[in-house]
Amino acid sequence: MATTRGNASSVVGAVSPRASGLSLAESFLRIPPFPGSKIHRLAADGPRSNDVASIAKDLRRLRVGGTYWGAQPELPDGCLIVRTAAELELARQVGGDSLVVLWTQSSAEKVSDPRVLNISGDCDPWHMLSRAAGLVTTPDDELRLVAALLDVPVNLLRAGELVEDSTGHSELLARHLPSAFENPFTGQAMTAREAIELSGFWRQLIDSNREIVGGLGFAFWKQEQVGPLLWNGSDDFRFLRSASDVAPEGSVAIWRAKASSEQIAKLEGAGTRLIEVEDGFLRSTGLGADCIPPMSITVDELGAYFDPSRPSELERLLQDVSFGDELIERARELRQTIVEAGIGKYERGGATLERPAGDRIHILVPGQVEDDRAVQTGGCGLTSNLELLKRVRTEAPRAYILYKPHPDVLAGHRRGAIPDKIALGFADDIVADVPINSLISMVDEVHVNTSLAGFEALLRQKKVTTYGVPFYAGWGLTTDLGPVPSRRCTKRSLDELVAAALLVYPRYLDPISGLPCPAEVVVARLAAGDASDPGLLVGVRRLQGKVMRRLRSLVQ
Repeated sequence: MATTRGNASSVVGAVSPRASGLSLAESFLRIPPFPGSKIHRLAADGPRSNDVASIAKDLRRLRVGGTYWGAQPELPDGCLIVRTAAELELARQVGGDSLVVLWTQSSAEKVSDPRVLNISGDCDPWHMLSRAAGLVTTPDDELRLVAALLDVPVNLLRAGELVEDSTGHSELLARHLPSAFENPFTGQAMTAREAIELSGFWRQLIDSNREIVGGLGFAFWKQEQVGPLLWNGSDDFRFLRSASDVAPEGSVAIWRAKASSEQIAKLEGAGTRLIEVEDGFLRSTGLGADCIPPMSITVDELGAYFDPSRPSELERLLQDVSFGDELIERARELRQTIVEAGIGKYERGGATLERPAGDRIHILVPGQVEDDRAVQTGGCGLTSNLELLKRVRTEAPRAYILYKPHPDVLAGHRRGAIPDKIALGFADDIVADVPINSLISMVDEVHVNTSLAGFEALLRQKKVTTYGVPFYAGWGLTTDLGPVPSRRCTKRSLDELVAAALLVYPRYLDPISGLPCPAEVVVARLAAGDASDPGLLVGVRRLQGKVMRRLRSLVQ
């Protein structure tokens, strides 16, 4: 079944998908059907790239094109892939003793033959052909291009006979690859290489989810946003009601704070691998406690990023990974955009503030939710906002200390309130309703337990002191008074920290297109104020918070 390949350096002919009878939506390079996505194609009309060798190399490297998000069934080495039942008998003439895999679009073509492995539906063509001895198909099948790129011999069914396919990938690229591409996030034109890289980004995300069989502990109001980021390429992501719904094999993504200890114990007892999911560091233009869903999440197979008792994937990135110049430059530009736009985890913008105490050192102390897991684990025994204030005053007796209660506590949803009279025994001012970005810009230092405000202060190149062990402690960027694990011994630059924490580690969902996206897209949306209407549920939660605050004030 040897096949002669075409010259990879030849120019791709100027045949648009429409001119060749291929619709833009069905082009070889297309967007995976992520749940809830609003945009479904990359293809556009326009001039075709003539850099065929580079395009072919990038497609091979990233293994994208066709239904690359599809299933990856187990296959034996050296099998013969046959695309329709009509080709089976002819295929045996060229396949010899190879096991035949009948891979059809519909299970209706299934045959009862012990010598044939029946597979139907969308599968990953790169997986299917990577170890195949050959492919038997029809002339219009886009699998010919994948086979050509992988150097897999192909035989075509023509007029009832099998003919050896000698078409090179240059000609097949002209037939199946769109002539031009449109960025799904901006609507602007992009190059073939950029479209391939974006497809590779999606493939990497999907491949990382293939073993996840469902999610437990996810509030209903965030499932629509989280599902696409955990999608494994098959059906919509499955949110589980209990541990009993879990199949024996596979991993389960958990929002541990909302999953019951009994359910978690049941999963752990069954040997199920648990993957920790939490809000990302660029979250939304509003509070999670108000039921505003996140635009980013973190997904960690080792443990929660805020728990210093054991390594997390974020810690491993910071401790072990070498970041390239291109990634560091992206991190620097992203940091500048975040700072200039005044973007924080829950808000953006903020006015310039006057310093209330002149030349005295001004220190901002952000309060936290006292029963939050980040405080319970990362505080390493320090779980009280009042105790944090006391320690800061002891550490800086002459400083002008501004205490900012956590917005979830102010909203009346969570624990951690300190009566004003007691707080003012250690702080000089309580700044409840002032945007934290404005406060960080105004003060000299930020002192935290484990608050993300410390990370936001680092982005703005402020001095940060940590009393607990947040993820950004221990890398040479902060003054650490908490028990930082000795395993954190690599010194990092600020932009290396940003590269790990904002570019590599989290996952982002574009609120406009509904597609997983790079960090820069979400930052651009936040900077522009592009956010959907929070809806009735948010209003109900905010009203509930007001009632709770009123009740607490009556008790104090």
